Amino acid sequence: MTLGILGGGQLGYMLALAGYPLGLHFRFLDPSPEAPVGRIAQRVTADYTDHAALERFANGLELVTYEFENVPVEAAKFLAQRVPVCPPPAALEAAQDRFAEKTLFRSLGIDTTDFLPVAKPGEFDTAVKQLGLPAVLKTCRMGYDGKGQWILRTAEDVARAKSELPKVALILERFVPFTRELSVLAARSSKGETAFYPLVENHHRGGILRLSLAPAPALEPRIQQAAEDIARRVLESLKYVGVLAIEFFQHQGRLLANEMAPRVHNSGHWTIEGAVTSQFENHLRAVLGLPLGSTGAAGHCAMINLIGDLPDPSEVLVVPDAHVHFYGKVPRPGRKLGHVTLRAASPERLALRLSELPAFFHRPDFCLDSALAQSASY
Repeated sequence: MTLGILGGGQLGYMLALAGYPLGLHFRFLDPSPEAPVGRIAQRVTADYTDHAALERFANGLELVTYEFENVPVEAAKFLAQRVPVCPPPAALEAAQDRFAEKTLFRSLGIDTTDFLPVAKPGEFDTAVKQLGLPAVLKTCRMGYDGKGQWILRTAEDVARAKSELPKVALILERFVPFTRELSVLAARSSKGETAFYPLVENHHRGGILRLSLAPAPALEPRIQQAAEDIARRVLESLKYVGVLAIEFFQHQGRLLANEMAPRVHNSGHWTIEGAVTSQFENHLRAVLGLPLGSTGAAGHCAMINLIGDLPDPSEVLVVPDAHVHFYGKVPRPGRKLGHVTLRAASPERLALRLSELPAFFHRPDFCLDSALAQSASY
């Protein structure tokens, strides 16, 4: 059985690694000849909108999924006429536009921060006046890892943003003084079975995820239940099949939905070593209609992204229960090159494991020390 995956980055790479023990084969389509999956699977190197390439790609596939939410919806719909596509293109379409995404959340009774569309430059001042400062201006489409965003705290920030406004649709959101950022991974199979992983606490620098702690420290059962209820509403409304990630702000004891990703997610990489069933295996089980695996955590985990450069693995692996994943990418500033997962039996033991990491990990951009201090204060 051969599955097609749109996108050939590290998420697709890890999907394939999870699928080979299940007897699956994979074919990828990605525009980049440097895509990491070229080392382990068949790859069609072509633009996502190349219909002839999509035809070649689809031939003989059991189904198609994706590891990259900015795949053109047109490509997903084109393929859906030839082979089943999971998650459905409607989920891809909703997640690609921040205004549509938040409108979907609100239509399902899911709390978000207040927001307004900025379809043209003349609407910017009106939106700022209505929502007030501080606020966050974002492009509606594209933009991830902090790209396409302006934080507005002062009139000077507003003036600077006005001078830089791209000629695209934008959304202005009221800034939320959140306690922490959380995410939940949910899976729904083609047979309607659902499963939810424990909420994860995420720490960012420069808009890029640096550290995830799983399960989230001091996690109250009612917050976990609220996240599952929100995810279930989204899954059912979209007739979703696969793994879905939803990111939240925890604010005044409640969850505000920020955005969703219709795919396996960076904040779920800990599940490879830290859960009974990884997010990657459960995504494949879901799209194939197989029974979902347990999402229970096997202790406590920290997942650390490696951005821009890599440590000496021999210095990392001396730390007990450390696991290194390098993606095979050419290093460059701001690029996700790999991740390290640490596992321990308790939060206290996990903190000790983190302190034992080499100096490479104790730079301010990794935010380990500040994250642990914050988590210990809950």
